[in-house]
Amino acid sequence: MRHTRLTALTFAVGLATAACSGASSPAPATPPVVAPSAQASAAPSAATPSAAAPSVPASVAPASAPPAGAGSAVSIAGFSFQPATITVAVGATVTWTNQDSAGHTVTADDSSFTSERLATGATFSHTFATAGTFTYHCAIHSSMKATVTVQ
Repeated sequence: MRHTRLTALTFAVGLATAACSGASSPAPATPPVVAPSAQASAAPSAATPSAAAPSVPASVAPASAPPAGAGSAVSIAGFSFQPATITVAVGATVTWTNQDSAGHTVTADDSSFTSERLATGATFSHTFATAGTFTYHCAIHSSMKATVTVQ
């Protein structure tokens, strides 16, 4: 019994010393010897807090080289196309959504695509099969202009 108390006391002093020393290691490399009858009553060792792994930002594809077939969204709001300039890959589909209370169109300057008049909340999509720069406008509001670059 006396050996068990001495071992438990030695263990407790070792933990207290490690905690007060500011050491990064929570316990000595060699644990104290505890008699088999005292193992059940010995205090559990303090757990070492694990450091959180630093977060790594997700890889982002550059704007000039979007993945093939990727789509893009353009909002029509405040009597403008937002964003006014986008770059997509050949085969990508661009979807325009009218968020204005007024009606708008999406009309290519070269007439390669055009939408009907889009009411609030309506969408228009076009898939770009060839590379090039496509300027477009709203046929109702001529000051609304934008560009899609297809690579």
